[in-house]
Amino acid sequence: MAVRIRELRPRPPFRLELVAWALRRRAHNTIDRWDGSTYSRTFEHRGMPVHAALTQPTPTRLRLSLSAERLDAALERSLVGVLDRMLGLSVDLDAFHDFAARDRRLAPLAARFRGLKPVRFPSVFEALANAIACQQLSLEAGIALLNRLVAGPGAPFPSPARLARMPVAALRAKGFSTQKARALGAIARAAARHELDAESFAPLDDAAACERLEALPGIGRWSAEYVLLRGLGRLHVFPGDDVGARNNLQRWLRLRRPLDYARVAQVLAPWQPWAGLVYFHLLLESLARAGHLRA
Repeated sequence: MAVRIRELRPRPPFRLELVAWALRRRAHNTIDRWDGSTYSRTFEHRGMPVHAALTQPTPTRLRLSLSAERLDAALERSLVGVLDRMLGLSVDLDAFHDFAARDRRLAPLAARFRGLKPVRFPSVFEALANAIACQQLSLEAGIALLNRLVAGPGAPFPSPARLARMPVAALRAKGFSTQKARALGAIARAAARHELDAESFAPLDDAAACERLEALPGIGRWSAEYVLLRGLGRLHVFPGDDVGARNNLQRWLRLRRPLDYARVAQVLAPWQPWAGLVYFHLLLESLARAGHLRA
């Protein structure tokens, strides 16, 4: 087993614990793992598992350990690029923090979770798979389904080619409905044909990107907006059909009546173009209430 150690310098402020929990969302996530000091995940690179482990020795420095049967400079660059996108290492949030400091309601939330970065799934394909798994289910149940897609704790998320080969019956045996199994197969085949590469969405505005995503089987408005934020990093997007996120927003704003899709956009208008960051901060607030985050 080859091992490579290197240092990464995230753009400050950066707090690995907050970023890891924004990726994990729930404690039983076995794909994105956090043990209190180390974030770890296994990737698949050309059919080979590559294990990545990150710690934060100082506020401005990360220690990355990569291990695989074979490691070379190209693979290392590729994995560092993936981690940079996933953990938001290079994202500059100075403008957001300046904005938040001047806002009476947002300032305490931003200060409490200073060091959070906007996280992303490694690919549009994985963002779509997460959306499909969580549709019409609790987040707990959706993540349990995703855990079953991998071979076991420490195994990589299946590649598009591998998932495309899985028959509907095999996915149903893992707990997916027939409809979700067929949708997963369709997005896997599209991703294997390189039709879902993130770069191809870059020229599209939100409406065009959503239209393209919603043309995929099993993808509706919530899933498309979820992918815009968590797959493509569009920080002004708050998935307005996300029931959990709407409840978090209602609680934060101390609103008596539940929010609908139109009302979500209306109440978030004062905090644009940072609605997606509000989404992530409220997610962490809910995780802190559940006791997962340190003060």
